[in-house]
Amino acid sequence: MTEKEANLSKNFMDQISPKTQFKKNKINGVKKIIAVSSCKGGVGKSTIAVNLAIALKNLKYNVGILDADIYGPSLPKMIGILEKPKSEDGVNLIPIKKFDIQCMSIGFMVSEETPMIWRGPMVASTIKTFTNKVLWDNVDFLIIDMPPGTGDALLTFSQEIDIDGAIIVTTPQDIAIIDVKRGIEMFKRTNVKILGILENMTSFTSDDGVEHFIFGKDGGKNIASKFNIELLGQIPININLRKNSDEGTPFVDQFKDHDVSKLFLEIANKITKVIK
Repeated sequence: MTEKEANLSKNFMDQISPKTQFKKNKINGVKKIIAVSSCKGGVGKSTIAVNLAIALKNLKYNVGILDADIYGPSLPKMIGILEKPKSEDGVNLIPIKKFDIQCMSIGFMVSEETPMIWRGPMVASTIKTFTNKVLWDNVDFLIIDMPPGTGDALLTFSQEIDIDGAIIVTTPQDIAIIDVKRGIEMFKRTNVKILGILENMTSFTSDDGVEHFIFGKDGGKNIASKFNIELLGQIPININLRKNSDEGTPFVDQFKDHDVSKLFLEIANKITKVIK
């Protein structure tokens, strides 16, 4: 890229970047907010968010999880909740408790067949509803499963909510890493602290003990090193992670002594030490 082309690119980004300084808001009943983000769909962000919430709960914290992936809410399926949240005053919603975790999702309000078609103002309105009108009860850590990408919904959350730290989930493959760079820049522009990179689907170990790097090797590690961001962990491919998510029984809850569950506990411990 020539100097002229670089300047043109920078000028374009400066013109379209938000100039307004937004007032970031706390969420009532919540002490710390952790955003779990992915800059590309299909990297296992929601699976990571749910199991990280369970790991924090296993460390004896009061935990909540907000499924803010308004385009494809998956929390109801992953945590096995079929009921709708209750409201005592017809306005404020009471989180549904499952696995001793307070849960809220737009998916509780609609059927699985309902297409999630949102325009900009609807996105902002929905986000405000799920942050201002949910009665969280003394939550130490609220995990927010963010919408994938770096679009309108993610930007609104990052600008309006006082997020204590963000985790960026990626796979090792090059195409995912390209999008991670955009996510890092977006969080920097909205003054959200990045807690670290979490590499998912790192490798698969076959029955003969051979480790296979299906999506490439060390992509998350390399991007973390390049931007001087901590690599929180590398989660291997495990069929039960997928199976338990489909069955609504989170892996870390069902296999507490498994090596993968211990990895999630290590990651949870790192996070609590950084933002406590």
